Amino acid sequence: MFRAKSHRLLVPFDGTFKIAKARTKPSKKSNRKAKQPGDWEQKLEEQRKKLGDSQHRLYSRGNHSVLIILQALDAAGKDGTIRHVLSGVNPCGLHVASFKAPTELEAAHDFLWRTSPHLPAHGHVTVFNRSYYEEVLVVRVHPDFLAAQQVPDKPSAELWEGRLRAIAEHERHLARQGTVILKFWLNVSNEEQRARLLERIDDPEKRWKFRAGDLDERDYWDDYLRAYEQCLNATSRPWSPWYAIPADDKHFMRWQVAKLVNDAFEQLDLDFPKPTKAVLAELEEARTRLLKR
Repeated sequence: MFRAKSHRLLVPFDGTFKIAKARTKPSKKSNRKAKQPGDWEQKLEEQRKKLGDSQHRLYSRGNHSVLIILQALDAAGKDGTIRHVLSGVNPCGLHVASFKAPTELEAAHDFLWRTSPHLPAHGHVTVFNRSYYEEVLVVRVHPDFLAAQQVPDKPSAELWEGRLRAIAEHERHLARQGTVILKFWLNVSNEEQRARLLERIDDPEKRWKFRAGDLDERDYWDDYLRAYEQCLNATSRPWSPWYAIPADDKHFMRWQVAKLVNDAFEQLDLDFPKPTKAVLAELEEARTRLLKR
């Protein structure tokens, strides 16, 4: 079963993570690695090519799957991260699932139900753009959303703790079946989010992204951070780690996500399958037949 290695951005497994101490910008040490403005893009390109090769090997082996979960507040850069990090991956082995407000059918089932059909098959990579974590984040901040789910319990500390335990148990089960789970919280600052929302208003090519409801959600900023802090502490585990990624610098953020995914791939047995003697004999027979025609 996959187990995460130590990393400076890893959310610890002992429940001591504090959002107030989490960076939204790269550290000075990280910035020293990028001597020129375009360095992060160049470093990302290197990781992107490596990721494409790793996914090819993953597909050839078929003994693991990879689930990448992205969670963040509005305008943190989830869509751009998916586009820039995974553009080198063969689409045949990649699936991206985005989860918005549950449909009537989805709300009529347990909160983990709607994501299950999108879990990656062995040899494949799946990205969840938002996920079942919305049920302990958005729904926690707006508990009236529970009405549509018709759950027997009212909003309470016990309800949220129970859902967090269910998520942790669900992810451990997936990990035991060979799924590598990597979870990234893109940590954008309040100031940077404001700047990006203003850019969506001012830039004609980005106005289609703007939603007035995003401004309403900003009023719940502190509530969301409290929900995130408990969520990350309760569900960051060695087999399904959370990483708190500084998101104010998009180029650094994308490089860091790509690097962490590649680091996880390196822990897997991704050598191309070696043919047995019987397979080698079959290949030689095929060669002989082909050369005769």
